[in-house]
Amino acid sequence: MAGHSKWNNIKRKKGAVDAKRGKLFTKLSREIQVASRLGGGDPAGNPRLRLAIQTARAQSMPMDNIERAIKKGTGDLEGKELRELVYEGYGPGGVAYMLEVTTDNPTRTLNEVRNAFEKSGGSFAKSGAVAFQFEKRGMLRFSADRHSEDDVTLAAAEAGAEDVVTEDEDVVVYTEVAQFHAVQEALEAAGYAPERAELTMIPSATVRCDEREAAANLKLWDRLDDNDDVANIWANLEVDPEVWARLQGAD
Repeated sequence: MAGHSKWNNIKRKKGAVDAKRGKLFTKLSREIQVASRLGGGDPAGNPRLRLAIQTARAQSMPMDNIERAIKKGTGDLEGKELRELVYEGYGPGGVAYMLEVTTDNPTRTLNEVRNAFEKSGGSFAKSGAVAFQFEKRGMLRFSADRHSEDDVTLAAAEAGAEDVVTEDEDVVVYTEVAQFHAVQEALEAAGYAPERAELTMIPSATVRCDEREAAANLKLWDRLDDNDDVANIWANLEVDPEVWARLQGAD
């Protein structure tokens, strides 16, 4: 029976990993579809699509999936019309949340997101209540094992970047949104290929949470992230490294 029980646990874990990968592919596919609809199906002339494809390939998304999403976006294949929306809310302890959603049913998505906040002890907020606490920026991450901060800083300055910092053992370049793709292309041409490249929301200030509040916010984050319609989540949560390690170990 012990062996049978162990096998069931392995199957459950594999199923959970497969489910998460399936959800990730759904979200990546939707971004590719929207990018193709707005800017055309040629990544050479569509920076948003080019970035979406790069992100999808970095997650090992099959090319067949990518090509199918492009064709849905351009109308070569039938697909549901997707809308992009921004939702805002507060989590436990007053943590501010910004969400980007991509949905074919805004009413359904609104209700699901609202319920996620309320079930987690937070609250859904009206448009503009949270947005002023965040600023949109381009972000390029480079492995510090492969590139020195001094080298990246020099190349980034020449490319027109705003700032370069070290975060979590990565060298991170920040840019204005309008300069994001130009800076990325200039750095790649100079031999600096980022591990990650994306548009992100930077909070102007963070909310420091104790362990109980942090755990509640992680549950809220998971509820939101489990929703296929939620494309991106940002929060101004701050947690001590020791508390974060305990919470991660509890998973």
